[in-house]
Amino acid sequence: MAKDTKERILAAALEMFARNGYAGTNIRELTASLGLGKSSMYRHFQSKEDIWNTLLDEMIAYYAARFGSPERLPPVPDSPEGLVEMTMRMVNVTVRDERIVMTRKVLTIEQFRDERARDLATKHFLTGLAQMFTPIFAGMMEKGLLRRDDPAMLAFAYTAPISALIHLCDREPEKTDEALKQIEAFSRHFIRAYGATEKG
Repeated sequence: MAKDTKERILAAALEMFARNGYAGTNIRELTASLGLGKSSMYRHFQSKEDIWNTLLDEMIAYYAARFGSPERLPPVPDSPEGLVEMTMRMVNVTVRDERIVMTRKVLTIEQFRDERARDLATKHFLTGLAQMFTPIFAGMMEKGLLRRDDPAMLAFAYTAPISALIHLCDREPEKTDEALKQIEAFSRHFIRAYGATEKG
């Protein structure tokens, strides 16, 4: 039961932080929304800052388990089409999972206030994606699926436009289907541009 209450507090806090930001989230309103008194919250968390840091820890684990990370890489695709399929699987998770969407919104809002949020935003919006795709592209080169090039630069070139379109989905959810089509079209264009003309 205590674990359920703690998880309910964290879920409600994520929603409020995503909507109002850290400064705009009031502990009294948070606990009232759950039918709890402040004393109930303090049995689980020492402060709003404690909720915030616990939430960031959970965000990192949740995102890595569902999307992957430089430390937890998906397998190298066996075909160019496999890259498209892997990309679209990852993108669908990140734009359809409401918890991940709210996490991105929180990081976007709080990156200018909180150093840890800033570092996570940089990792999840830019460097982590490129670091994840660098060994994937190196592996695809080894398999003769991509022409020999700098895999880190290819990873940057591949992930930056995709990340930009994911952020478009967050800002304008009504454009999600259109953005997903653009991402798939871009993935296929990338393969045409950088695919190996012959194996070996």
